[in-house]
Parts: sequence; structure tokens; C-alpha cells
Amino acid sequence: MAVVDGLPTTVRDPELPERVEIYEVGPRDGLQNESVVVPVAVKAEFLDRLADAGLRTIEATSFVHPRWVPQLADAADLLAVLDRRDGLDHPVLVPNERGLDRAIEAGCDHVAVFASATETFAERNLNRGLDGQFAMFEPVVRRAVDAGMRVRAYVSMVFGDPWEGSVDPAQAAAVGARLMEMGCSQLSLGDTIGVATPAHVGAVLDACAARGVGVGQVAVHFHDTYGQALANTLAALRRGVTTVDASAGGLGGCPYAGSATGNLATEDLVWMLDGLGIDHGVDLTRLVATSAWMAGQLGRPSPSRVVTALAQPADPSPAP
Repeated sequence: MAVVDGLPTTVRDPELPERVEIYEVGPRDGLQNESVVVPVAVKAEFLDRLADAGLRTIEATSFVHPRWVPQLADAADLLAVLDRRDGLDHPVLVPNERGLDRAIEAGCDHVAVFASATETFAERNLNRGLDGQFAMFEPVVRRAVDAGMRVRAYVSMVFGDPWEGSVDPAQAAAVGARLMEMGCSQLSLGDTIGVATPAHVGAVLDACAARGVGVGQVAVHFHDTYGQALANTLAALRRGVTTVDASAGGLGGCPYAGSATGNLATEDLVWMLDGLGIDHGVDLTRLVATSAWMAGQLGRPSPSRVVTALAQPADPSPAP
């Protein structure tokens, strides 16, 4: 596909952050939901292309047991061939102490744990209850911090759960606060099934602040099930959040929540940030080309609106 030049008009809003850190999750959260296993060589090239586009934090893979996420069973093989350039951060997901052991063996220095804001999803995803999950995470976080590693805490089902329905912001905030108290350095609030709306985002951020977790420690992770991911991101930015999770080409979902569709597409986020005059360090043209390439590897079009718009040949003929 040919990529055409395209940039939005920039209108700077002084009430928004000057810079946003994009936490790219496509290689892990995106590819874990694919029906086929992507070869290691393709995954490694995907990571390299994302780095060439200017992304600096790119979640590489997961050390979840292969039985649960077979698409990422090659985590150690991928990390063995990964081009670990200076200035790049490649976090990996670890579900338990065995996963942490494997991450340490692979030379990782940044890991993430994955908790649930609800009882039912904790039982389905972690085989633990809402409170029981912390007993599993505590030694992981403690050992990682003692080893000098950074630990990110994901909390899923923050805004809604397909089995329990609406989630009390105070409950989600309580889960996040307990993880931060263990020693995690960042809390990613996940709208796993994409049901959040902007005011709801504000309510959750207020609940987190009431538990001592300020916006400087928070990242947001939105899914676009109902087309709200960008609106919710803007709401978070207006509250002072400066780290946003996104997935190149809009890849991903959640293998344990059938109603979860793709993540916020990184290209769609970059287009909005460019229009708002917010620095992010990503070359949109290269990123679009990368996602168009990956869509070709997967054999289907990218769901990203910006990839769809920019990765098509321009038609100079006037509309009838």
C-alpha cells in the first residue's frame, strides 16, 4: 500500500499536557488475541518497525503459560533476537513468580502484572478471587523491585465487567491502590470491554486520587468497542494524565472477555495528539506504513481509521 502525506491542522489547547508518552501494546496485547501464531521473525520485525517510527516504550510479549496464551508461547525466543537499542523500553507481562523467573532469565528490566477490578474476572482470568489475587502478586512485585526492575500494574474491568456489569469507581481504585502500595511504579486503568464514557473516566481518576494515586502515576488503556476510546483519552488528558496505552493498527482485545474488541489504535491517537499540538515523538507516516505491513502479515485490513485513510492511494478526481 502506498502511504500518502496527511497531517491535521494543529490548534494548541494550553490546558492539555505538552507531551504524552505513548505506551505501545500492539506486540503483546494486540497479537495475543490473534487466532494464528505470528512467527518470531515477523514479531521481531514488527517491534523494530515500531521503534523506527519513534515509539520508545513497546511492550514486547508475555510470560503467561502457553496453555492460556499460545500466541505468545515464543516469548523467550523473541527476546533472544530482539534488537535492544539504547533508549528503548521493552516491558513484558508476568502473571506469577514463574513468569518473573523467565523474565529475569531473559534479561528484562521492566515487567507488568495484570490484576482485576472485579471478582468474576479475577476468578476467570487468574483463578483467584478479588482479594486472593494480591497474594499472588505481592511476591512478584517485591522480588522484581528488589532486583531493580520497574513494575507496572494493569487493572482490567475498571469501567465495566461483562458478568457483573457496572463497576464502582471506588472498588477499582482500591485494587489499584493496593498494587501501588506493593511497590508498582505505574497504574494502567483498563477499559477492557470498552464501555467507559468521558465523565466516567473522571470519576475513576477522582477515586484513584482519593486513594493516593495521582494522575502522574496513572496510565489509561481504552478499548474502542463503542467508539469512545479517543473521547475517553481526551477526558483523561484534561485531567492531567500523560501516559496513554495504544496498539498499532488497533490490534487486540482480551482472550478472556469475548465482548472486548480492539484497543485504541496508536495512529488514531497520534492524529489527535498532532491536532492538539501535543508532543509524542512518533512519525505518523512510518507508523501507518508499519500497521499496513502488519495487516498484510495477518491477512486482513487494519481497523484503525487513520491507517485506513492514509494507507490508501489518494484519489484526485472530484466527487460526483
